[in-house]
Amino acid sequence: MPAQSLAPVTPPASPSRPEPGAGRVHGESQPAIKLTHGRGVPLSPGERGSSHLKIALTGASGYTGGRLLRALVARGDQVSVLLRRPAATGATAAARVVEGDLADVAAIRRLIEGNDAVLHVAAVYRTAGHPDSYYRDVNVGGTERLLEAAAASGVGRFVHTSTVGVHGHVEHPPADELAPIRPGDIYQETKAEGEALAHRYHRERGVPVTVVRPGAIYGPGERRLLKLFRAIARGRYAIVGSGRSFYHPVFIDDLVQGFLLALERPQAVGESFLICGPEYVSQRDLAARIALHTGGRVLPFRIPARPLQWAGDVVEAVCVPFGIEPPLHRRRVDFWTKSRAFSIEKARRLLGYEPRVGLDEGIARTAAAYRDAGWL
Repeated sequence: MPAQSLAPVTPPASPSRPEPGAGRVHGESQPAIKLTHGRGVPLSPGERGSSHLKIALTGASGYTGGRLLRALVARGDQVSVLLRRPAATGATAAARVVEGDLADVAAIRRLIEGNDAVLHVAAVYRTAGHPDSYYRDVNVGGTERLLEAAAASGVGRFVHTSTVGVHGHVEHPPADELAPIRPGDIYQETKAEGEALAHRYHRERGVPVTVVRPGAIYGPGERRLLKLFRAIARGRYAIVGSGRSFYHPVFIDDLVQGFLLALERPQAVGESFLICGPEYVSQRDLAARIALHTGGRVLPFRIPARPLQWAGDVVEAVCVPFGIEPPLHRRRVDFWTKSRAFSIEKARRLLGYEPRVGLDEGIARTAAAYRDAGWL
């Protein structure tokens, strides 16, 4: 049943509007939230001793969700996953599988009922082959259906996955959680709306929400950077634009650590956290480091960004009406031209988050995994 008491959700409109919960000690202006499930199971490992959690997880068939599932199962938690096409293979073989998707209210209720916490990772990612309405239905509507079920069930924690992309282009790096919310595309817009909705359920319905904004996720098996690694390894890559824009990656192991801390730390409730790696780099530096660890090279010239942006607009306009994923679109060009650089001090201070994998180590491990898989 939709939440009739909640006002329509819009992302923050003013650059000066503070991020929910940031810049204060948790609990100063929020109602007290009991950090246990209705059955009295503490979420903090120090409080719960040797008992394990029951966790509902979305996005388990994806890269980040799959790694989270492995980590949760490895530590003994009982995990329920929502899958459209259940298959008892890999890590999902150790989970309770609920068949359905984020449009299926009954399946969502079955997923969440009886669990101590929810980890919501599933989303429509940045592609150009879907209409805007599909992004909104999954990234906002699906989130609302999960939050409504969580409110009815009385879970002890709801960890919502957003993105650093809600901040858009970072003009004055590094940005922190108080930086303006300025999404630049439909993916970022709907993630900002989903995040605002999660915080509203915390304020108005008492759902103990924590929001994680991951940086650019990479690691063994993740394919989003595969084309970049492959082009550089083969000596076919040239920098687009100035090469001075910043990129802030997070290695998958560090991101999983951030999620688990967001799940367990009492100080996390009502807050959003930027979860990124230990450093951000320019596009030129990123390409040079990938070349170093793949044995490849970067071509000694740069490609102007503006013609690619124009071409991306044209290709997208032709392909999208036919449901075709464009080989080039404007959001792909944004990878080279928009700066993403962030401070993780809040996560360090409140969560005890400390990324362990440096960029050179992470690139080397990712490149080695790509080679082992025959992808480079």
